[in-house]
Amino acid sequence: MEILSLIQWPAFAASVAAAWLVGSNAKGRRNVGFWVFLASNVLWVVWGVHTQAWALIALQVCLAALNVRGLFKTEDKADDN
Repeated sequence: MEILSLIQWPAFAASVAAAWLVGSNAKGRRNVGFWVFLASNVLWVVWGVHTQAWALIALQVCLAALNVRGLFKTEDKADDN
């Protein structure tokens, strides 16, 4: 098994951890969750390029844009309180 094939497992774990963090009531944890989601997007893109999963790559680019939006919204709200 090639090392790049194993990237799907940390990507999976990061996605699950990020979803857990984003669902938190604590603003700091939500903020960290969006950063972890962005890291998972990068890992999924690397794996997608390796496996030529072009739809997965397109999905991750779209999700990364949503995660950046969430990151900015979370940071703005954190500054308000």
